[in-house]
Amino acid sequence: MKNLFLSGALMLALALNATTLNPTINNNEFTTVANHQEKEYKAIEQGDIAPEVLKSAVDKYGGYSLVNAYVAADGTDYKFVLTKDGKDLTAYFKNNGEFIKEETA
Repeated sequence: MKNLFLSGALMLALALNATTLNPTINNNEFTTVANHQEKEYKAIEQGDIAPEVLKSAVDKYGGYSLVNAYVAADGTDYKFVLTKDGKDLTAYFKNNGEFIKEETA
């Protein structure tokens, strides 16, 4: 009986700690929930991108066109939706220009 209770408690704990990825778009804001961290991104114009971030993005993705640019609500990072030859990708950069990651669509 004790093992049954412990296994039930373990399953409940695992279910509550499961990683969730839930993107939603509301009024030019993009929210991603992953690893218990919530990032809110707000759409921005290309002129609003920090110069060091823009330079890093151009150096890494020179042949790509910018579709959309977003900045995290806390200002810690940027998200760019880029396209080249009909293929889209999303690139993330820290606010100091350091590359974080890339995701393909």
